[in-house]
Formats: sequence, C-alpha cells, structure tokens
Amino acid sequence: MSNESTNDDPRHEDPAVDAPEEGDESTEEPVETVDDLDDLGSEVGVEGDVTINEDIAEDDLLGGLEIDDTSSIEVPDRLVDQVIGQSEARDIILRAAKQHRHVMMIGSPGTGKSMLAKAMSHLLPKESLQDVLVYNNPDDSNEPKVRTVPAGKGEQIVEAHQEEARKRNQMRSFLMWIIILLVVGYALLIAHQPLLGVLAAGVIYLAFRYTDRGGDAMVPKLLINNADSQTAPFEDATGAHAGALLGDVRHDPFQSGGMGTPSHERVEAGAIQKAHKGVLFIDEINTLDVRSQQKLMTAIQEGEFSITGQSERSSGAMVQTEPVPCDFIMVASGNMDAMENMHPALRSRVRGYGYEVYMDDTIEDTPEMRRKFARFVAQEVERDGQLPHFDDDAIREVILEAKRRAGRKEHLTLELRDLGGLVRVAGDIARSKGNDLTTREDVLQAKKRSRSIEQQFVDNYIERRKDYELGTDDEEAVGRVNGLAVMGGDSGIMLPVMAEITPAQSQEEGRIYATGQLKEMAEEAVENVSAIIKKFSDENMSEKDVHIQFVQAGEGGVDGDSASITVATAVISALEDIPIAQDLAMTGSLSVRGDVLPVGGVTHKIEAAAKAGCNRVIIPKANEQDVMIEDEYEEQIEIIPVSHISEVLDVALVGEPEKDSLVDRLKSITGKALEGQTESGATGGSPSPQ
Repeated sequence: MSNESTNDDPRHEDPAVDAPEEGDESTEEPVETVDDLDDLGSEVGVEGDVTINEDIAEDDLLGGLEIDDTSSIEVPDRLVDQVIGQSEARDIILRAAKQHRHVMMIGSPGTGKSMLAKAMSHLLPKESLQDVLVYNNPDDSNEPKVRTVPAGKGEQIVEAHQEEARKRNQMRSFLMWIIILLVVGYALLIAHQPLLGVLAAGVIYLAFRYTDRGGDAMVPKLLINNADSQTAPFEDATGAHAGALLGDVRHDPFQSGGMGTPSHERVEAGAIQKAHKGVLFIDEINTLDVRSQQKLMTAIQEGEFSITGQSERSSGAMVQTEPVPCDFIMVASGNMDAMENMHPALRSRVRGYGYEVYMDDTIEDTPEMRRKFARFVAQEVERDGQLPHFDDDAIREVILEAKRRAGRKEHLTLELRDLGGLVRVAGDIARSKGNDLTTREDVLQAKKRSRSIEQQFVDNYIERRKDYELGTDDEEAVGRVNGLAVMGGDSGIMLPVMAEITPAQSQEEGRIYATGQLKEMAEEAVENVSAIIKKFSDENMSEKDVHIQFVQAGEGGVDGDSASITVATAVISALEDIPIAQDLAMTGSLSVRGDVLPVGGVTHKIEAAAKAGCNRVIIPKANEQDVMIEDEYEEQIEIIPVSHISEVLDVALVGEPEKDSLVDRLKSITGKALEGQTESGATGGSPSPQ
C-alpha cells in the first residue's frame, strides 16, 4: 500500500500527523450518521397553532393541513427526509449507506435519483474522511509517492513543508548575496576587473536559482483536501471524460533545463479519488466509454487507482503515481436503456455487491402524501430563496396538477423536477407582480408559461392547424368520425377519420387501404379492425375495397392503436350506410373480439374534444379512473365510458331502426363477449394503455 512506501522516506515523518492538536476535528460535535437514522420516513411538521384536521383529510387537497401559506410548513433538515415518495428507494439508500453497498437506480428523469445519491453522502460518517498528499519520489520522479492522513492534517503538513522551504530559501538567498558581494568586491578592489566581477556575479545568481528549483520538489501537493468538509464527499461524474473521472497528469512543455514542473505537482485528482469515503454519482452511466467503465470497475474492486496522464501524447503519460485510495460508494442511474450499453461486468459488480432499484413514476394519492406534496412546495420555496410563499389555494392547484400529471386518478406524479419548475415559474410570476404570496392565479399562468419547447411548438402547430381544419357543419355524416390523438406528450388534438367502400379493383380479394402516414402500430390496429368487420358484415367483403383516411395527420403521422374504435366505427358506418353523430368524438383501442381497451393521454384528448366544440366523447371504461380534466371543461362535455364496440356503435350511430338492428346483430355474432364483464369493464386484465 502507498502508506508503507511513503513511511520509509524520512522526509515524510511529519510530527503534525502523529499527535492530535487542540481544535482538531476529532473534538468537533459528531455528525449524524447512518447509525443514528432508524427511519427514513418523515412527517409533515407545522409551526405555530396549525393542525391537521383528520375529519376532512380524505376530501381536502391539502390532506387536512390547516395552513395559510407555506411559511407555516416546517422543512426537514435532513436531505433524505425531503425526498417525496420513493419509500423503497429510500430504504435501500439507508441500507446501502450503512453496509457500504453500491446502488443502481433506474427510472424516469426527475424522480429524485440525484437527490437520493446526495442524501446518501449525508448519511456517511464524516470522521472517516482523509486527506491525500502526493510527494516527489527522489528515486523515480515519474512515480510520485502517495500518503493518506486524517482530514485536516494535510494542510498542516503542506504548511510545515512550505515553512521549511521558505526558511531554506531565505538562508540560500542570504548566502548567495554574501558570495556575490565577496566576488564583486574582490573583482573591483583587488583584481581591478569590474566586468569579470559582474559576469561572475551573474553566474553565481543563476547557479543558485537553478539549484533552488530542486527545493520546491520537497513540498508535497495536497491532492485531496477534506479539512472544511461538513459531510462525506459527493462527486457528480455524469458525462465526465476519462481525465475528470479517473484523474490526470498535466502536460509540461518545459521538461528540460531544470525549468519543468515537478511531476507530483502536475498530478490532478479525478472524481473517483475525490469521492474517497463518500459517494460517486454517475447519471446515464451508459454514456461512459467502455474503457472508462472497465477502469471504473477496477477502482471499485481494488479500492485504489493510480493516476496517470490520459493523453498518450502528453508528458503526463510518463507519470504514474502510486495507487491513490478511492474507496467510494457508486450510485449509478439512468433510464431503462442505460442497462443496455452498460458494461456487463460493471453491472455484475453492482448487482453482486449492491442493489438495483426501479424508481416509481407515481404514488398513491393519500392524505399523508398530499401533506408531503404541500411540504414539497415549501421545500422548493426555501431552496430557491427568492420566491414568495404559496397560499393554500396555490398549493392546492400544484397538488391538483400533480394528480393530472400522474395520468391515474388515484395517484400523484413523482416526476418532481418538472413540478418544481412549475413552482418556480409561479413564484417568479408572483414576484414580478410584487405580491407577498403566490396565488392560484399565478400557478394557472405558470402552467401555460412553463411548457417545454417541444410542447410550445406542438401547441403552435395545433393553433395554426385550426385555420385550415377540415370540419363539418352537418349534425351527422356517413363514414366520418371525430378521432382524438395526443401530440408532444400533453396536447390533445382532434383527428377526423373517413372511410369509403368501393368495388374491388381486381379479381383478387378486396383489400384495406389506409392513408395518413400510419406507423407500424397504427397499421396493425387497422388490421385488427378488419377482422371485426369481416366477422359481423353480411356483405361479401372479398368483392369490396375499404379506404380509410386519417385526415390532416401531419408530418409525424399516426402512431399507436388508440384510433381503433374510430376506424371501426367509420368503416361500419360506410358499409351499412348509417350516419354518425358529428357532435361526438372518441378514442380507444380495440381487440379482435370487439373489447374496447385502454389508451394513454385520455385527459388531454377529452379536453381537445371540448375545445373543438364536441358535446360528447367516448372513452374506454378502463380509463374512466384516469380522467382529470380542468374544471372549465367539466360542464362543456359529456364523458361516455364504454367496454365493447357494440356500445360505441349504440352511442355513435344515428337512426334508431337501422342502428338497433346493427347493434343487435353485432352482439349476437360476438356471442358472449359482453357476458361476465365486471363493473370495471372487460379490460380489467387488459394490457396497459399504448
């Protein structure tokens, strides 16, 4: 080990290390460590006379929290207690910190991965921190020696060596000037050769200055300094190149003539060395190149790693230090694709000596979680330091937005980075108005202003599209259905679908033609619809071609199968020549047996239908619990949940005799498809929305 190799050098016997001095950090108040933390959970604290009203907790968006604004909410001191949700991940972080285990967290961006990693560094004991010194090696200058000392001692050692070097330089300077004076005096007074005296003085000066550079090499370099660290190190090495991650040795263009910088002075620590006794956090770990991952794996296994120049053309490539300690806990994170390009051996190290955890995107909506989301708003205000506090209605609106973004009625989103952005924008709006508190109106404005660039682009496209939208003033039309789609993640759009039936163009069996830049999943959905049409129709479909057009689909085309019931309704209407109500829009996937399956983005699609002037909208019954539309749309549109294609046709088609006959015939052909369905719909065991 490096300690043994340096202790043999008498120049490294530093008295400052051997005995603790008065005021040493060992006498400081001990920091809170893992052993002191029995529970990672935290209750919402309140100040003053504020209480929690349990009688209204279930129905109140604040979970019964009786406050006027966020200034009444107490923010926990411990970072780990500020994490909202992610109970499993927090428990693993506590366990990993206590047992010194590595962790890999996989999940959506903004769910608290980096915050948990930083919280882990606060759980590690500060007393075990060390300083790392690099010394010149008189036997081989290209192999500097390494020594570790308790945190805070490194500065004392360097100062002691610097003081010793300063005194030595003073003595050398004094001796140099004495010799120069003697030589110049001899040349002037005795030899009567002033020019010779000046030349001799110059040679003596240069000789002293040249030899003096060797004394600088006696002073060690403080590579890692933890003297002022209040917690264990936390190093974010996300996207770091090899030198920043593993350490490097600077290039020295002056390598000859005694003008070069000593090798040990050019050594620079990397993130793995700086994270010694702490946490190394790497987000999107798959972006590290393979060689860096291999060396990182070696550092994890050995607990030490030598520093050398990372550029082969640099003079630093000639230098390689003794192994530098890097006993860190690695917390790797990323999305699901991060595991694909991660080095298998590195992942094996994490799995074999640590934990893997998947981060939750949502959490169940309970009064306790609502109170914690209220505390989240208070945390964001306190962390920013420049935002006005939020009044109770503003907090309620933020929590309501958390419910909407979850996409599930009884859940709250855990993608809190974006939600925190909403809080900051709302606070900025209130501050620009000069208000003392952030109000609900500020939050509503912030929801419009905090949209991403992609979302703003999509919204502008939808707005321009309205000028050229192919609408209809008819109350009913044959083969035309108002479909619904989502663009940009959370912007709904109405997408008409038209169908026409024509005689087959050839002697071969009739075909289905679909236009509108359909992508693979949408094409498969059309094929599934054709199976239902062929099954229920009395007409010989082999003699007919079916033409389906997704009107104004745009450059992005149509992806997904959420238009399945739209296509089926349009084609059936065209086949049977039965009109469809045009005040109606619909969305839903369809199985080959006629079951209506859940889809994604149902809330945004309903709002798009309301904006387009529709009075009714059909959605899958399985999505009924996911509806979280804004208050302004609730009275504008009627939501009709369905579980089978026969229910869709019963609502959409116009003309009682023909419609009733068609629906009855479809029910009889599909047999017992509707029987045995639970109250939650036939899609209870269906796959998740597409």
